[in-house]
Amino acid sequence: MKQLVLASGNAGKLAEFNRLLADAGITVLSQASLGVDDAEETGLSFVENALLKARHAARITGLPALADDSGLCVDALGGAPGLYSARYAGNHGDHAANIAKLLGKLDGLPVQQRGAHFHCTLVVVRHAEDPDPLIAQGRWRGTVLSAPRGAGGFGYDPVFGDPASGLAAAELAPADKNARSHRGLALAQLIPALPAFLGA
Repeated sequence: MKQLVLASGNAGKLAEFNRLLADAGITVLSQASLGVDDAEETGLSFVENALLKARHAARITGLPALADDSGLCVDALGGAPGLYSARYAGNHGDHAANIAKLLGKLDGLPVQQRGAHFHCTLVVVRHAEDPDPLIAQGRWRGTVLSAPRGAGGFGYDPVFGDPASGLAAAELAPADKNARSHRGLALAQLIPALPAFLGA
């Protein structure tokens, strides 16, 4: 099994990546389990931030690193919360507060003005100075619901409406979510290229 370190402390993402990469013979390790702190996200795009995180984790661990920078971009808010999705309400990872702030901003807007998309950029570096990283991106269009629904997923999943199913992302079965989500679409591009990229 090849090992990658995930440049994130998000347990939901770690479980999702391990489930999706198992068939490719790749095990994903948490950066926290290897003593890596979070990188400072000073980039102005998802790609920049993902690269910063991947290089930071690879530098400290000496392992190839996978980073995911993703967020929810809402049309009516000019793409916000975007890069700041995880800390939209102030504290990093406070999903309930982030959702409450988002719903407050969109209060009263009709459904046709609540368009949004989840964006995901995945980056893999073989080492910290890798000049030719593997990059994949995915986008999942939908709408922001007026109230949370469902108990699955994480982040903004309870308020993201998937138009194909009519369900909230948090109501989708994991396999269905992975087949249509921004992260699933990015991984579908990444997985076939990973073994050769890592020299497996």
